[in-house]
Amino acid sequence: MSTATVDLFPGGTLNQTALGENVNKILQMTENTNNALDVFFILVSGYLVFLMQTGFAMLTAGSVRTKNTKNVLLKNVLDACVGLVAYYLFGYSFAYGPANNAFLGHSNWALSDDKQEFHVFFFQWTFAATAATIVSGSVAERTSFYAYLGYAFFLSGFVYPVVSHWLWGGGWLSTLFSVGALDFAGDAIVHMVGGFAGLAGAVIVGPRIGRFDADGRVVPMPGHSATLATLGTFVLWFGWYGFNPGSTLGISFASPDANFPATAARAAVTTTIAAATGGVTTLIVIKLRDHIFDLITILNGILAGLVAITGSCPWVEPYAAVIIGAVGACVYMAAAMLLLALKIDDPLEAFPIHGATGMWGAIAVGFFARSELLAISGYGNNRGWEGVLYGGGGRILAANLIMIMAVIGWTLGLIVPLFCLLHFAGQLRIPREMELEGNDISKHGGAAYPEDALVVEQMSAQKTLDNMAMDESPKRPDDTGDVAV
Repeated sequence: MSTATVDLFPGGTLNQTALGENVNKILQMTENTNNALDVFFILVSGYLVFLMQTGFAMLTAGSVRTKNTKNVLLKNVLDACVGLVAYYLFGYSFAYGPANNAFLGHSNWALSDDKQEFHVFFFQWTFAATAATIVSGSVAERTSFYAYLGYAFFLSGFVYPVVSHWLWGGGWLSTLFSVGALDFAGDAIVHMVGGFAGLAGAVIVGPRIGRFDADGRVVPMPGHSATLATLGTFVLWFGWYGFNPGSTLGISFASPDANFPATAARAAVTTTIAAATGGVTTLIVIKLRDHIFDLITILNGILAGLVAITGSCPWVEPYAAVIIGAVGACVYMAAAMLLLALKIDDPLEAFPIHGATGMWGAIAVGFFARSELLAISGYGNNRGWEGVLYGGGGRILAANLIMIMAVIGWTLGLIVPLFCLLHFAGQLRIPREMELEGNDISKHGGAAYPEDALVVEQMSAQKTLDNMAMDESPKRPDDTGDVAV
């Protein structure tokens, strides 16, 4: 095999043309390598975020009763399927259409234009699917299957994409007070959208039958599998390492001022700290309050810690992640108690975890963000604006408060009419008999577990035998309408 060489010093003089060509080739190769690394990183991060669908499925299945297991699993599956169709046709265009518009994008329908950004589309779709999946937990066990498909399509195709355009697509939130609202991985943009949409659904569809007694007291309705719930939580925690560090949208040194590897690494560490702190805080509070170590509540505390750090993960110091995670767990527990006091039934406590805690996470950015960390994350905050606790003024906090109000107003303003329309049309909630029997048997061809199916068959057979025995038994006078003496 022969190799070609370039003589850079013919006759003892520097061949500047040859040197320049080789330098250009090296620079081009470096740029291509960086691009390849970034695409690979974004794809792998998207794979992790998509794996969160498995976590949501396991957590939701474990948190409902056995008679509705197949129903909630199917809804989680269709979140990905229906959400993809909506996001592909409309959502990505509304969110990231190249047209310059402060409110929404409006080009590249069905990926018709931007053929070189498939990795970006894939990563952003996984976020849209996450927002839609959050809602399923709030309305589990009593919502019509058709209503679920309708709001999943609407949320993925329009509600979430427009909000994401406001901040991440160059919309009006990104320019507020010259610093813009800051939400790195989506405390407001993803979790609050899903959480408040779920709250609206839970209020309008009403509580499950038997959740509150005649005096308004809470009747426990524990999920059927703590094992599945625990597995789901760990899968979600693992997937969060795509959600938060992956939101750097690259891993190479994209510019002299940005340090994406350091940004992603810090995001991974603060995410871990906040999750663990949220779990420990919940453990302590519940032990002091209820005198037990409640597994399910602690799992939710971990998720609350993860949500709380999502908006600020690469911009805060490790000690701040401890505070953010601990406060997030307390916000979750307080919101969960408030819902029960208001007789609002949220089976997976989706609003307390994602809506209320997401709101705290967005606020925390305004207190704890550091200007130098904003700069190396690619946000170019060279004017020194940072969190209130570091003397950076209140611009970031003010911008984020406006973002919070905008997200709540937009989400409720669209989702509430949709749920009300479905309610008045009689398509929101399943019939009482179906709810008592369970979705699996009434709509999905049988129980999720063979043992349950066997029990149902035995009960049905026994009921048939009892009816036959009654038909064959001799009639007493009072059975035929005669008055017994």
